[in-house]
Amino acid sequence: MRARGGGNGAWDVRAVTDLNEAAGLLVAGDDIVLGLPIDAVLAQRLRLPTVDPAEFREMVRIQIEKTLPYPPEEVTSDFEIIEQTETDSVVSAIAVHNQKLTELAGPLLSRGHIPRQVTVYAAQRAASHAAAGRALFIYPEGEKLVSAISENGKVSFTRTLQTREPAQLQRDLPQLALSAELQGISSSFPSVLLDENCLPLRDTIERIFAQRPELIGAEAPPAAVKLNLVPETWKAQRRALVRQAHWRQRLLWAGGAYAAAFLLFALYVLVIHFQVGRVKKAIKRDAPRVDFIKSTEADWKALAPAIDPHFYPVEVLFHLFQSLPNPDVQITVYDQTARSIGVQGEAPNAALAYQFAEKVKKNPDLRAFNFDLGPPRILPNGHAQFRLEGKPK
Repeated sequence: MRARGGGNGAWDVRAVTDLNEAAGLLVAGDDIVLGLPIDAVLAQRLRLPTVDPAEFREMVRIQIEKTLPYPPEEVTSDFEIIEQTETDSVVSAIAVHNQKLTELAGPLLSRGHIPRQVTVYAAQRAASHAAAGRALFIYPEGEKLVSAISENGKVSFTRTLQTREPAQLQRDLPQLALSAELQGISSSFPSVLLDENCLPLRDTIERIFAQRPELIGAEAPPAAVKLNLVPETWKAQRRALVRQAHWRQRLLWAGGAYAAAFLLFALYVLVIHFQVGRVKKAIKRDAPRVDFIKSTEADWKALAPAIDPHFYPVEVLFHLFQSLPNPDVQITVYDQTARSIGVQGEAPNAALAYQFAEKVKKNPDLRAFNFDLGPPRILPNGHAQFRLEGKPK
């Protein structure tokens, strides 16, 4: 039986002939819980002293191993607590032979499907239909009929019945109740639950237990149970598969991010190419006006000495004399063309020559020129002869 959640929250329950057919319905990444039949496991009801929880699991494992016909390393076991007091604990202990489990789950393992949990189908049914109290379950597993007793939703006693004949059931079920009494389980069942596929047996079971069985259907979904019989080797393989899936997902995300980055870069290049094309067209369109502006600027610069008072020789010479730091500093030669100004003079010392050059550079009325003073030449009388060159900005 395979039950799987649908997209609308409903469960899709399908009947299959065997596990091989069920495995064919699975897809990679499905969350699988495998419910084992009763004849594949060893179920025991144990009464043990209540000890420290850290030691309790080890004590249960030792008690289970005492009754197993296999070496401990070949078996996986687990348990659930049925009831517990300060002194005693009653547990439902389940064990499975790893080789038998591997053979049974072969169709899943061969396709790379490793169950997240391996439990017992009887435990799932008990937790789903009789979470509290004591109950007797009768339901089919393949061609066989299973009878299981549950206490507080935990399987405590099981038997596999070889026939569904009413006459044989009238002999087998009372023996089941007697065996349960010997295990310390009361044979008075508040609930007798019969699978709906066994409806023809309802009257027979009612005569045996003097109460009418309640019909139950397939659990969709079954209640969660604590029992987990996944071997350590399976857990390691599952962790490896999970890591591979995570890395595969990361690679897919990385590939997607790289593709998105490449696409964005390609779009950026297209946008830049488009903008460059627009700029080139604008430059080509504006080229005549730019040439006109450049030509006009050149003409104005050529005419500047004639029409701009800042370039008049008299004005320039006047401002040069204004910048003299000392009457002893004299201008001896003045030469001006359309492209330059040359001022030659003599100062009592080189410091005054440099002072004159600094005042000329800071004179706001001479801002139309860039002035540069060459190294003064010291004359035999100790005076400094200098030459100041000025060029229009």
